[in-house]
Amino acid sequence: MSSYRNLLAAPGVARIIGAQLLARFPFGMLSLAFLLHIEQVTGSYGAAGLVLAATSIGQAIAGPLTSRWMGSWGMRKVLVTTLVVSVIVVSTIALVVMPVPLYMVLGFLAGISTPPIQPAVRTIYPKMVTSQQLTPLFSLDASAQEIIWVLGPVITTFVSTQVGTVWGIMLAVVIMVAGGIWFIASPEVGRVRIPRSRRKLGQVLAKPPVLLATVVGFLLIGACSAIEAGVVATFGHDGLEAGIVLAVFSIGSLAGGLALGHVPIGPWALARRMFVVFAGVALAAVFLNAWWLAATLFIAGIGIAPALAVLFAIVSSSVKFSDTAEAYGWVGTGQLIGAALGSAAAGFLIDESGPSGAFWAAIALAFVGFLVPAAGKRWHPDLRGRDASPLADTEPVPVQPS
Repeated sequence: MSSYRNLLAAPGVARIIGAQLLARFPFGMLSLAFLLHIEQVTGSYGAAGLVLAATSIGQAIAGPLTSRWMGSWGMRKVLVTTLVVSVIVVSTIALVVMPVPLYMVLGFLAGISTPPIQPAVRTIYPKMVTSQQLTPLFSLDASAQEIIWVLGPVITTFVSTQVGTVWGIMLAVVIMVAGGIWFIASPEVGRVRIPRSRRKLGQVLAKPPVLLATVVGFLLIGACSAIEAGVVATFGHDGLEAGIVLAVFSIGSLAGGLALGHVPIGPWALARRMFVVFAGVALAAVFLNAWWLAATLFIAGIGIAPALAVLFAIVSSSVKFSDTAEAYGWVGTGQLIGAALGSAAAGFLIDESGPSGAFWAAIALAFVGFLVPAAGKRWHPDLRGRDASPLADTEPVPVQPS
């Protein structure tokens, strides 16, 4: 842990991690807050699902698009614009009663105006620490984000059920404003300038490590979403056991990220971490009781944050600095699509064969998530003893003939 203390002692690191966590915290709240609010207004979970689907589509489109804009217009300008639009749209969803199609339009706008905090901060990190500290910083970041997914749904559920669904959404808006201002005002956001990319939108996916990270992120988060659906289906929406089991799942990820943050990243690193996830999920499907699920999902969780840290590191080390934000945007889009499809597949299988169906969906996704990096090992950078920082942007230098 002394290495993490040294890392947090580096100038600005603790501040930027805290600011980006607070700025991203609302996005661990809003999906559930929208679900509870739209269901209460319309009386239909189906309508709420449509709004969430529209929101996810908007977020998936926004990932690479707004990330790329930061290289063209500047980081702060894009962050401020998206924050203002997002606050207005999300507040309107909370405060104005309207037909479902209009909720869907606003949900899409809320998604596409999601401030690109995650691509921004992961583009900033290489400029804040030494090359030896970068991989541990990615691991610390991946571990710390579990706070969002543990506390966000708990706070949203409490406020929405005890005070009101409007207040559940508006609390997220208040946190969004406070965290957004803190992050945007951070000196590092103004100090780091992303060069304009010379590639066309989407060309960065031609880089095999970026494509590998996007696909594996899709499978990993899809498996996690299926697990969450399966746990809720096992114990019911009001079951205390579901919250406890999912909290233990996240604690496993936090523990794994902190424990494995300094392990060198070789060509098999991603496959090994995904195998841990697969093994834990496969064991979880054997007995669907709280104690067994808590123990086995803790094991599965141990691989999650370390796998995410590897994804961030292999992307960072494989692209030019001008392409890092867009690359992280694509990785984020893959994860969002995985979350949506994982939940959808789990829901269909729960209807067909009960809660165990969701776990079988998670097992399949996690197993493919292990096979892909194992088969694509040659695309996986070997970062043992190597700098994980982005490649330098270079320009041709004109030479006068002698």
